[in-house]
Amino acid sequence: MAHGEETLISTVAVGLSYAFGGGLLAARLGLPPLVGYLVAGIAVGPFTPGFVADTALAPQLAEIGVILLMFGVGMHFSIKDLLAVRKIAVPGAVAQITVATAMGVGLALLWGWSLMAGLIFGLALSVASTVVLLRALEDRHLLHTGDGQIAVGWLVVEDLAMVLALVLLPALAGGNGEGGGLSAWELFQALALTLAKVAAFVAVMLVVGVRIFPWILARVEGLGSRELFTLAVIALSLGVAFLAARIFGVSYALGAFFAGVVVNESELSRRAARDLQPLQDAFAALFFVSVGMLFDPSVLTQHPLPLLAVVAVILVGKSVAAFAIVVALGKPRSTALTVSASLAQIGEFSFILASLGLSLKLLPPEGQSLIVAGAILSIILNPLGFKLIEPWTTLEAHADEPDRPAPSH
Repeated sequence: MAHGEETLISTVAVGLSYAFGGGLLAARLGLPPLVGYLVAGIAVGPFTPGFVADTALAPQLAEIGVILLMFGVGMHFSIKDLLAVRKIAVPGAVAQITVATAMGVGLALLWGWSLMAGLIFGLALSVASTVVLLRALEDRHLLHTGDGQIAVGWLVVEDLAMVLALVLLPALAGGNGEGGGLSAWELFQALALTLAKVAAFVAVMLVVGVRIFPWILARVEGLGSRELFTLAVIALSLGVAFLAARIFGVSYALGAFFAGVVVNESELSRRAARDLQPLQDAFAALFFVSVGMLFDPSVLTQHPLPLLAVVAVILVGKSVAAFAIVVALGKPRSTALTVSASLAQIGEFSFILASLGLSLKLLPPEGQSLIVAGAILSIILNPLGFKLIEPWTTLEAHADEPDRPAPSH
């Protein structure tokens, strides 16, 4: 067990070392490295013998990885790209969240839970993991394609919806687990205030940030100091995410994403993304380690059927819903398959919602265990989903290609 001031060092050192070993073994077995990272987290978690990493510190380190990753994505995602996919990302994400939440509520009521517990449980099953989705798209060179942009735009809308949910759920519960709820007018005020804060943050970033951030990077680059430039990029990503959460109530991930979108307006955005990549990779590994640390293997034997139902909702229910929604919105089946595979997992926001449900005494303890177990299993199985759709997406892509003229003789 780590002691005192050695906690940070031991958590980072042992976590990354285990992640490297697990990732290397997974790669040798033909599996994605993230599977090894998850197994490494289980190994250093409190439910297995041996070294136990700090369970409070590890998620904070993982959050840094989410911030850096979303900042990097923003630097490759222009404002025009974001607006271009709004007509499918906004209605699609809202409809998919509604369907997945309804499935979660149905399971909860079947198990005898309260309606509020079902609402929290369903929301946790409806939102995809930022890290997993972006890693999956990057590994398959889809991040900068039209389908990838739709998936990222969808993810941004999901994050916004979860920000609203985190504000409204305590209000619906009356701030406690006694069910003392607020009036409709008070709920409306809470919702309006949250939306106003989000709008204010976006306005500040698009009006002020667009002018200041590129100017800062240009001045630092003019000094000719590589380390200062890298430090400036890190300070912008972490600083904006922190201030966005503290001042505007926006999630770290969403704040970092919009900061990256603004930095993308700078001519130095490619260099900034390149300098940030090593840190992104290291902290993303810590994210998966922290997820593995939450896993209690006993849930596999104590709640096997509920766990199967949860995994079915995540992998099948969400995917089918997303596929149907994208097709209904007029997009080709290849796009629908890519989006549905990208969303067939859950992650960081799911854990936050589960923790909130426990703190409000609305979600039973087994609810959090099922969410964490469902997250790990869905993350491990997510690459299989992409492999299953490859023949269909390839066939669709070839079908969309225009006929080539026959060679003349």
